[in-house]
Amino acid sequence: MPSVPETRIGAGAMPLEEAVRRYQACYDALAGQVARTVVGQEQVVDLLLASLFAGGHVLLEGAPGLGKTLLVRTLASALHLKFSRVQCTPDLMPADIIGTNVLIEDPSGGQRMEFERGPIFANIVLADEVNRATPKSQSAFLEAMEEGRVTVFGTDHVLDQPFLVMATQNPIEMEGTYPLPEAQLDRFLFKLRFNYPDLEGLSRIVDQTTAEVTPVIETQFGASDVLAMRTLVRQVKLTDPVKRYALRVVLASQPESGEAGSAVRQYVRYGAGPRAAQAIILGAKALALAEGRYNVAYEDVRRVVPAALVHRISLNFEGEIRGEGVDAIVRQILDEVPE
Repeated sequence: MPSVPETRIGAGAMPLEEAVRRYQACYDALAGQVARTVVGQEQVVDLLLASLFAGGHVLLEGAPGLGKTLLVRTLASALHLKFSRVQCTPDLMPADIIGTNVLIEDPSGGQRMEFERGPIFANIVLADEVNRATPKSQSAFLEAMEEGRVTVFGTDHVLDQPFLVMATQNPIEMEGTYPLPEAQLDRFLFKLRFNYPDLEGLSRIVDQTTAEVTPVIETQFGASDVLAMRTLVRQVKLTDPVKRYALRVVLASQPESGEAGSAVRQYVRYGAGPRAAQAIILGAKALALAEGRYNVAYEDVRRVVPAALVHRISLNFEGEIRGEGVDAIVRQILDEVPE
């Protein structure tokens, strides 16, 4: 009888089945803590946790008061990780995010330049209302999000791992905002949209926020656990047919591709690229583990496709004039691309 495969997780090795069970337990524990304060956003929470364990940044979009900031704060409270918040405003400068060199006087009377770290030096960074920052300040996040480091006056400063940027934006208020450029949007693994709660959800929100006692969030685990889970996610098996299905979905978003349908060819200026394919595969692997499986299924891919594509597809002039929605185009892609 062949031996049970083992995987490295945490400080030592453990059987694969045990590693998957531990991943499930951690995933469920985090989801349970978040559900204590965030109501009616189960799909958003699932994909947010998937991005955490897949190692990707997230853009959260929704109307005011739906719990975007609360969700990030709750997740940070449930993890033993360093958390910082950047309130993005038009007068925010890159040095306010990254940090800068300051003149320090030592006890002997001498002076020296010392780097003072900014809020980007945290494990979880909340960029609140990121589209209110100017493009110059928005670009301060780019190197950190892509390479896990920042450069100040020619010196590289490596960020602690895990490192995760969760940015929020309000799609309603457009005055005084600066839409994120395509290059920065592509650096977000997922774009997650918050929906308005239904009657039952609204009732639960009111009960929680107007009660005498507020829920207490319990810390679940720390940085080493998150990094171990990320390692496990990358070990999940991906069969060639499932991989090719995911790649065909990405190609179907590109109007010049032979996989593209009529709506994409007519209304899309440009579609998703390699980062979208990486986001779909990693997100699908994270969701498969959450279901207790060590292999990716077609359904895992389909669940993450909207979050991975919606911010990577740009409409052309005709699509904008006709009011075509990117969400509808992504749904059509999923309907047209066969498994």
